[in-house]
Amino acid sequence: MKVAITGSTGFIGSYLLSYFKDVIPVTREDFQTGGLALKISKADAVINLAGRPIIRRWTKSYRDELVSSRIETTRQVVKAVNEAGTRHLISASAIGIYPDNMPCDETCPEKDNGFLADLTAKWEDEAAKCKYKLTIVRFGVVLGQGGGALAKMLTPFRLGIGGPIGRGDMIMSWIALGDVARLLKFIINSGLTGPVNAVSPNPVTNREFTRALAETLHRPALIPVPVFALKLLFGQAAAVLTASKEVYPKRALEAGFRFEFPEIRPALEYILGN
Repeated sequence: MKVAITGSTGFIGSYLLSYFKDVIPVTREDFQTGGLALKISKADAVINLAGRPIIRRWTKSYRDELVSSRIETTRQVVKAVNEAGTRHLISASAIGIYPDNMPCDETCPEKDNGFLADLTAKWEDEAAKCKYKLTIVRFGVVLGQGGGALAKMLTPFRLGIGGPIGRGDMIMSWIALGDVARLLKFIINSGLTGPVNAVSPNPVTNREFTRALAETLHRPALIPVPVFALKLLFGQAAAVLTASKEVYPKRALEAGFRFEFPEIRPALEYILGN
C-alpha cells in the first residue's frame, strides 16, 4: 500500500513517514507548481494532515492562516484526488466540532459553536467533495515525543511548577501518537469510511492527566494554572486549552480496532521512556 501524506513535516506527519513503508511526502512545492494530482496518482491512499497549529494567539492574520491552511489546502487535495482517481482520502479534522460537557461519539447530533467549531465544519465540508472513498479523522489531543501538546507541557512539569488548569475538571480526550499511526493503517486496510474519532476510549480530567504526568516524571504538580493567565497569553485561542471534550472512538472499536495505549498512565510512561 503506497500512501501520500500532506503535512508530512508536522508532528504527526513526520512520525508517519517512518511508520509506513511506502510513503510519498507531499510538499508545499507540489501545491505551488500544480503537480499535486500527478504526484498522488501514484498512491493508493492520501492522508491529508495539512494545517497550521491551533495553539497560538489568534490575530486576524493568523485566523486567516488557520482557515487557508485547512480549507484551501483541502480544496486542492480533493481536486487532485478527484483528478487522479485516488481510491481513498483520509482527511484530518478535530474533536473541536463537538460541544463541551457532553459525552460524544461519531453519532453525536450536536455541534459546538464559535470560530474553531465553524472552521472544523467547513474543513469537513470541503473534504466531503471527494468523489472517492473518504474518511474524516477527528483528532483529539495527540501525545508523543518531540512535539505536539506534550512538548509544551514538559518543561514546567520537569521544573516542578506544573499543575492543573484552573480546577482541573475539564475533560481531555487524548490519543498516543503510536495509536494514531496504527489507526490510520487500520482505516486504510479495512476501508473504514465516514467520521472516525481518533481518541483513546478513556478520556481523563485535566486533574487526572496532570497527576499522571507528574507521577511519571517524579515531580510535584501543585501549582494550578489560572485560566485568566492562559487568556492573557493566548487570547481567544485559550478556549482550546480550557475546553471540555468528552469524546469516544465508537466507530473504530466497533470496526475491530484495538488500542495499544487505552490508559493515560501507561501511555505517558511509554512515551517518556519510563
